[in-house]
Amino acid sequence: MNTNASANPNAFIVHNLDSAPPASKPQLEATAKAWGFVPTLHGTLAESPIALEGYNALFGLVAKSTLSPVEQQVAYMTANVFHECEYCTAGHTFLSRKAGMDEAVVQALRSGEAIPMNAKLEAVRAFTLAVLRERGFAGDGAVQAFLAAGYTKENVLEVVMIIATKVISNYTNHLTHTPLEGFMSDPSLRWIAPRNRATATA
Repeated sequence: MNTNASANPNAFIVHNLDSAPPASKPQLEATAKAWGFVPTLHGTLAESPIALEGYNALFGLVAKSTLSPVEQQVAYMTANVFHECEYCTAGHTFLSRKAGMDEAVVQALRSGEAIPMNAKLEAVRAFTLAVLRERGFAGDGAVQAFLAAGYTKENVLEVVMIIATKVISNYTNHLTHTPLEGFMSDPSLRWIAPRNRATATA
């Protein structure tokens, strides 16, 4: 059964293997095989086979980048929090811990604060945030500070790719109201965007 089905004809459907457009079905099957389930994000993106393929391609390429798994998650989480994406912040909190990220780093990222006692990871966060805030016009100083922290020009472009990946998922979630996964109700994962905190219920 599809979720998001409602009387609203403009509501987006969270597709499953039965309802997805033909070109999306092999992609959802591959996701189910790799993850053990089809995330609601993927089910939503399945409405556009091309959008789903683009997201999957970028996400897979980031995993092959020269940034470490923890560094990748620092950039991902920085983008998620900046974009106020509740779905992705919860999901990448799980993935960050799975990658071996120190809990103090996880909590700093969720709070949008500087990473304590780890200058190199803080350089990733600061550079990613500068690129996000300035829409790419972060300036030579931001690039030089990132390089001075021990990163490379290749890493600069990999951060851009991570941001591009998050634009697809974060913006999709905002526009389509992607339902949270069941596991995201775990208090240690759940994250409420600042704009929603005044009206959020416990």
